[in-house]
Amino acid sequence: MKKRLITLMVFAAAFTLLGCNKNVSTTNDNNSDVSVSNTSSASLSPATESNESSNQKAPAFTLQDVNGKKVSLSDFKGKVVIVDFWATWCPPCRRSIPDLIDLQKKYKNKIAVIGISVDMDTRSDVAPFVKQNKINYKVLYATPEVVQAYGNIDAIPTSFIIDQHGNIVTQHVGLTPKETYISEINKLLGKS
Repeated sequence: MKKRLITLMVFAAAFTLLGCNKNVSTTNDNNSDVSVSNTSSASLSPATESNESSNQKAPAFTLQDVNGKKVSLSDFKGKVVIVDFWATWCPPCRRSIPDLIDLQKKYKNKIAVIGISVDMDTRSDVAPFVKQNKINYKVLYATPEVVQAYGNIDAIPTSFIIDQHGNIVTQHVGLTPKETYISEINKLLGKS
């Protein structure tokens, strides 16, 4: 009994720290009018479980938000941007949302958090989830093109920190502590 409990606890801890690994590749549904620029993404390496400093241009995208409005990465030019790939069914993703809400509040107009939902079978759950959790940042629907452009996301949450010039400076796979984001944001804002 004790051995089974320990095994279960180890599994739960790994799941929480490393993230969800449900098939994140998406099929295109009702998003034929969204676009992703693949010009800068050809060399973007696939997601890994460690932080990476890549300093390469973030792939541009225009995606639909939960209100039906088109939102582009370029709308946030000059800000530090956190692009977070997530899903409503992913426990570590759910755990990270309060931190992302706090970061958006704390840094107001200096940063932008963009949640890109990879919910495909559960897409209808996203807008109510956003409202219920009082998410104060943009939540967009993923397309296969944006998932591929950002390195074929294969585990969530996966987040990218993009500097004011549009360069990816860090990638995180799995649940990321808020303190890590704060440190990275402060460094980019010159507040180290």
